[in-house]
Amino acid sequence: MKIMITVNELSEQTGVSTDSIYAMVRENQIPHFRIRKRILFHKDTIDRWLKSEH
Repeated sequence: MKIMITVNELSEQTGVSTDSIYAMVRENQIPHFRIRKRILFHKDTIDRWLKSEH
């Protein structure tokens, strides 16, 4: 199982558009981090965040 996921992978898993994910990142509405210019998400953190948001 992957520990880290990309914006595209998160979009595929959630059905949320990449544009919306980038907007949430810009507004610090979703837990994420950057490695250089890449935006990544910790899978477990996103799973917990999604459960708490719904």
